[in-house]
Amino acid sequence: MQLSETLANLWKSLYPQKNTILLQSFLEEIEITKQEIQFPSHNPEWYKDAVVYSLYVDLFNTDFDGLKEKLNYLQNLGVNCLWLLPILDSPMKDAGFDIRDYQQIRTELLGLPKTSTKEEQRKIFRNFLQEAHKRGIKVIFDIAINHTSEEHAWFKESRKSEDNPYRDYYIWSKNTTLYKDARIIFYGLCESNWQKDGDWYFFHRFFEFQPDLNFKNPQVLIEMTRNFLFWMKEGVDGFRADAIPYLWKEDETTCENLPQTHTVVKFFRAVLDYIRPNTLLLAEACQKPKEVVKYFGNGDECNAGYHFPLMPQMFKAIAAQNSEPITKTLSPDVTPNIPETVQWFTFLRCHDELSLELVYVSEEDRKYIHNNYCLKPEWDFRLGQGISARLSELMQRNPKKIALAYSIMLTLPGTPIIYYGDEYGKVNDESYYKEMIKHTGKDDTRFLVRGKIDWDNLKTELSNPESFHSKVYGNIKLMVTTRNRYKCFGRGNIEWVDVDDGKGNKHKEVLAFTRYFQDEKLLIINNLSDKETSLNIKQFEFPDVDVLGQKLAFTEKSELLLKEYDYYWISI
Repeated sequence: MQLSETLANLWKSLYPQKNTILLQSFLEEIEITKQEIQFPSHNPEWYKDAVVYSLYVDLFNTDFDGLKEKLNYLQNLGVNCLWLLPILDSPMKDAGFDIRDYQQIRTELLGLPKTSTKEEQRKIFRNFLQEAHKRGIKVIFDIAINHTSEEHAWFKESRKSEDNPYRDYYIWSKNTTLYKDARIIFYGLCESNWQKDGDWYFFHRFFEFQPDLNFKNPQVLIEMTRNFLFWMKEGVDGFRADAIPYLWKEDETTCENLPQTHTVVKFFRAVLDYIRPNTLLLAEACQKPKEVVKYFGNGDECNAGYHFPLMPQMFKAIAAQNSEPITKTLSPDVTPNIPETVQWFTFLRCHDELSLELVYVSEEDRKYIHNNYCLKPEWDFRLGQGISARLSELMQRNPKKIALAYSIMLTLPGTPIIYYGDEYGKVNDESYYKEMIKHTGKDDTRFLVRGKIDWDNLKTELSNPESFHSKVYGNIKLMVTTRNRYKCFGRGNIEWVDVDDGKGNKHKEVLAFTRYFQDEKLLIINNLSDKETSLNIKQFEFPDVDVLGQKLAFTEKSELLLKEYDYYWISI
């Protein structure tokens, strides 16, 4: 089916009462853009072989020139894809997710004055992309498509009058009982989804300075697609579609995961694939897997999506010293099969809190994880629905527990994400948190998990093999670089392995499985316990060392011996 036919069908589904003149004009624009694109198609499913590193440019190393200086550091770590957290122009009240201009990068990230020309700005970003691509590193970034900043030109026009052409870019009403079934996402931080503005109210799902866009207006769909096209021409390899489940609103619904939202996503994907095939569209859908998989469609929506429920269950498994939370979550009953071409993205920590939303965890699990990991009152987020703490803090700065958590994430199915600083055990940044409260006026404890990297101090720490940061870094770098040698982790199947003590007693505290793809087969064993244990695994022949270079130890009965929080990656 040709693009014009595909888009026309999607258009009619969304806007049956609208004519297609606007769409026809946009199709001509798409053709012009395709002719202007100077980049070849991406390799199919390249994201399955990626190790993603997520960072804020300014907090990582000041600006894009600073980031360019650290590309060798990232390459040496084993990273081959960068996820740039919000870089677009913003008042920065929500860490850049409040976008003021979709086609401009914040000038401070470019090391330029606000008076610089757009061409000067683009040159710096293009140079950065070229340097990353020379090293085989892809670059994707966040684009918030559900809402804008209240300082966006569209919204500033929208609030001027009821008959302003941009009024319908947003959702205005005097009736605040509309969409009453839509939950308040920032529970405890916002009292309502409606914000009073003069005699009217505008609708928002996030902070009150982030008005929601109205995708019932076809012009909004065109404009947002146009923003994707703009950055594809610059050479960006993909996009993280922020807050994707909330795009379409209908009264008397939860305003989440509506059929029209999927139609909008299909529209985006069709255009992206036409312009530059295999450009990544990554779904940020904070939902149960059975809902997230719908954003893959039949391989015609997002290429990948975050496995949000797996993240808290990895923490539960370690706290409970029991593998079942992980095996149950990845069972077909919880995580449905997905199309062959798409991929889950996995993570331990990210720029947000350790989320315990009841959307995808039970009340029992929420309470258990919160009780075990919210070790300080100030880490609490959204009244018990999350924990604002870095991985090193959650693991009580224990290098072995941090390494165990990474061993689990790096070997389970999916594409792993490393959150900047976690590779060396960066801790919570209380001074940055206090600074951002003053700047934003919001006591948002997620700022604890952000903060700047002190590169001079880090260099000193990493040069000392006995330091905490050096131990964490050494463990994670070894695992990441080893992982890159095997296709089975990003593309292969998984088969759980039951282990016992030789007397028929199952070791629930051991998470064991094989990963296999073509001629590769690895046995992964993780001891979730803080105690030594031995395993009776007679079905495999073991080498002397695993692929990480660790020497395997055995008991007198030839049982595999694991000390507390030990892990092995064994080629079989």
